[in-house]
Amino acid sequence: MKLMVLILSKTEALEYLLEGLSAAGIGGATIIPSSGMAMTLSKMNSSFLSSSIRSMFSGDEDDNKTIISVINDDQLDLARRVIYNTVGDLSHPNTGILFTVPLDFVEGRRKHRTAVTATKNAEAKDGGKGKTDKNTGGQ
Repeated sequence: MKLMVLILSKTEALEYLLEGLSAAGIGGATIIPSSGMAMTLSKMNSSFLSSSIRSMFSGDEDDNKTIISVINDDQLDLARRVIYNTVGDLSHPNTGILFTVPLDFVEGRRKHRTAVTATKNAEAKDGGKGKTDKNTGGQ
C-alpha cells in the first residue's frame, strides 16, 4: 500500500477530481486546506517578498488543497491517469505536486468490496435465497 499525496494548486478542479477518483474506485481521501510558502510569507508581510510579488497573493483563501489517500499499489497508475485527465500535466506551473510514500502498516482502512463480493455476502446471510439488504442496495 501507498500513501498518495496530491498538493493541488488548481483547486477549481477539486470537485471533478474527487468524482473521478471515486468513480475509479479510489476513495477514502482526506482534503486539507493548505498554503504554499510564498502565500504564507505574503500573509505575514515578510520582507522576503517585494510589494509587486505580494500583490499577487492578496486573496483570503488558502491557495492549495492537499489530498491524501491510502491506495493499493496497483491503483497508482489509475489515480495518475485520473489526475492528469482532470488537472492536467503536473509539470506545468500552478497545477500540483503528486507523490507517494510506501506504507508498511495501515489500520482502520475499509476493505474494498466489489459488487460481486457484496452480492455473495448478502446471499450467504440469507441462506442463498437471493435476497439483498434493501438499506444497502445489495452492498
